[in-house]
Formats: sequence, C-alpha cells, structure tokens
Amino acid sequence: MYHLGDVVQMKKPHACGENKWEILRMGADIRIKCLGCGHLIMMPRAEFNKKFKKVLHSANDPVNLKEEHYVPKENIAVPHFE
Repeated sequence: MYHLGDVVQMKKPHACGENKWEILRMGADIRIKCLGCGHLIMMPRAEFNKKFKKVLHSANDPVNLKEEHYVPKENIAVPHFE
C-alpha cells in the first residue's frame, strides 16, 4: 500500500504530462503534489484509491533516500497573470 512521502503513479497523467505524484498528507483526504509542475491536489481517500495505480518509490526504503524526488524551484512553471 502507500504511505506518507511515497511517490506514486496514478492511472492518468496530469495535464503537464507527468505521472509521478508525492503524497504530502494522509487522512480522510489525501493531498498529493505533481512532481512535474508542483501542482497540489487534495481528494477524498476513496477517490484516490480509484485513481491510484502503484507505488514508484517508498519513502521508508533506504535505497531511495539518496534519490531527489523534488523538482528544483527554477524548473517549476509559474503562471504570470497580467
């Protein structure tokens, strides 16, 4: 199953084209962050379970501690509203 801090794959990719998400909050609702553009989404656990495909990287696995899961700040696309 999945845990806090895990990187998961969903059944459909995000609009930015990335399909990797990091779990930031767990409870009745689950908050996930797109690792492509940094977009945050909160959804009910039942909806998350329907859309969830598999765990790509476990946060508790010592092999993955060296791997950087976060997108550098300069690579995140920020919309400019003018």
